[in-house]
Amino acid sequence: MEKVPMLAEGYEQLTRDLKALREERPKIVDAIEEARAHGDLSENAEYHAAKERQGQVEAQIAEIEDKVSRAQIIDPATLSGDKIIFGATVHLLDEDDQPVIYQIVGQTEADAKKGRISYSSPLARALIGKKVEDEVEVTVPSGDKFYLVNKIEFV
Repeated sequence: MEKVPMLAEGYEQLTRDLKALREERPKIVDAIEEARAHGDLSENAEYHAAKERQGQVEAQIAEIEDKVSRAQIIDPATLSGDKIIFGATVHLLDEDDQPVIYQIVGQTEADAKKGRISYSSPLARALIGKKVEDEVEVTVPSGDKFYLVNKIEFV
């Protein structure tokens, strides 16, 4: 069984999401029962919508339970080294010598607008294993990008 690396905050968010979905279950069952009471199920939109939502919630619960059970929680503050690895905060210079900062995180925590990229993203895959002063070339949908690793932190 493959572990799913994530930060503690990502794990906590998953458990909060799981709790909320589990709390939604009884409400969906009530909605299904209420819709059933309206009679003919073949043309009952409320019943079909509630059943569809029930399927979605159950699928999300199963997916989150799987991730939580395989979670490998990593605290970047306990890491060190001179190579880029999961959890590292990487200071880069782009082609125009503009500073760019990314933290390499789990898939559920990724948010490029906040400077957090998934370890499975093309950029993170290109960065992992690199050291300060290494040049990185990555192909992204908008074309090839070039970066220079300026600094690696574990915070």
